[in-house]
Amino acid sequence: MIELIPAIDIIDGHCVRLCMGDYASKKVYATNPVAMAQEFEQIGFKRLHIVDLDGAKSQHVVNLNILQEICSKTNLAVDFGGGVKTDQDLRLVFEAGAQMATAGSIAISHPELFLEWLAQYGPDLLILGADVRNDRISINGWCEDSDTHLLAFLDRYIKAGTRKVLCTDISCDGMLQGPATELYSSVMSKFPDCHLIASGGVSCIEDIRALNEANIPAVVFGKALYEGRIDVKALKSEFLC
Repeated sequence: MIELIPAIDIIDGHCVRLCMGDYASKKVYATNPVAMAQEFEQIGFKRLHIVDLDGAKSQHVVNLNILQEICSKTNLAVDFGGGVKTDQDLRLVFEAGAQMATAGSIAISHPELFLEWLAQYGPDLLILGADVRNDRISINGWCEDSDTHLLAFLDRYIKAGTRKVLCTDISCDGMLQGPATELYSSVMSKFPDCHLIASGGVSCIEDIRALNEANIPAVVFGKALYEGRIDVKALKSEFLC
């Protein structure tokens, strides 16, 4: 059964969603991320994905206080990403209560540092962020595209011991037009032992069913929940029971 992971993206202390990573497209859905996390827990979710969009843009973690409050006021297993660039960033994220951290840009700009983190924290705590646009890895809050192709990127780090990968097709993210199921299926075909977390584009429960049928291990989604496009009762009975 596919693992369901709701997302909270944070800008200026608010829960927001962007379209294809464009900060100018920001839409605020809630002003209290902690209350939103508690609501997700009440629904029956066990995991939460937090993205510090302020941090992603600032090149360092910004919203540690919100992370700490969510971790202290819920029992959700939180993974946190956005602005994790240094040893101190990563240490502070774990000290604030995150059970996992997602790092992507650093795996492009300073691969040796990512490998040090992988060795220090292990593959259960460190998630490789693979944000992709036109088959190339995008970095720094999706403001810059690297020259590295997705499969080559994954091959390097999976061979080095990475097990968990959060892959976002930027062209789908926030668009509510369906996820890149074919892309994720191709990744699973190449790396069958990878714990792939698909992200971007989920618009309805049928999209989640399609990912589940494609044997994708996990999915992150947010906008469809915030906009009431997913029947929560159906979601609970089918995937959260």
